[in-house]
Amino acid sequence: MEQINVVIAGPRGRMGKEAVELVQNTQHFTLIGVVDHKGAANLDVPVYKDIKECFESDIPHVLIDLTTPEVGYHHTKTALEYGVRPVVGTTGFTPDELIELTQLAESKKLGCIIAPNFAIGAVLMMKFSQMAAKYFGDIEIIELHHDQKLDAPSGTAVKTAEMIKEVREAKVQGHPDEKETLRGARGADIDGMHIHSVRLPGLIAHQQVMFGAEGQTLTIRHDSYNRASFMSGVKVSVEIVMKLDTLVYGLENILE
Repeated sequence: MEQINVVIAGPRGRMGKEAVELVQNTQHFTLIGVVDHKGAANLDVPVYKDIKECFESDIPHVLIDLTTPEVGYHHTKTALEYGVRPVVGTTGFTPDELIELTQLAESKKLGCIIAPNFAIGAVLMMKFSQMAAKYFGDIEIIELHHDQKLDAPSGTAVKTAEMIKEVREAKVQGHPDEKETLRGARGADIDGMHIHSVRLPGLIAHQQVMFGAEGQTLTIRHDSYNRASFMSGVKVSVEIVMKLDTLVYGLENILE
């Protein structure tokens, strides 16, 4: 199999540490450097404080970015400009940013994968939810994450709602005269679906999609109990991004 040279941005984070281990333990991956804004990563590869400094020193095949939304957007755009294929696990990109990055990827004929969730089980949860939404129109999404997560709702919850929107007609759920006695009690609203975000220490990444109909409910749930659960999706993404010439948003779009 073709050798793939990889740079990881965010190597000291919990996801970043798992990604470093993945790359180092995958025979056809080679870790050639990391980007850490403090330059504090303790690894046997070059450590760069700035993404441009990294790319001007050595051009990898793939950048794995596991940082924050603001930094992730800058890293993704810079990677494409330098001819590097990004695999991005950072969530929180705006629609305008995704359009801009898609246009840039297509102009450069480079693959780019942005995945709100790299866990294969979470991707299946989203796909199963989309299937169920054809038959259940009343839906609520509850996503639960650790208390250090920056964005709410999660990228996975938003992506799930977007997938459901493709097959479900918009409708107002609940009583037409419903009133929140405490603002935000009903959560975020997407096409009448409600999304609720829970943030607690002890959690990693969890989501349940609840469907209601006359006399029955259906709940589809996925739980990640550690960050190693995301690495199978990262590995697949690094391999597949080498064959793409455009941006793909969501792991479900590259899985058979």
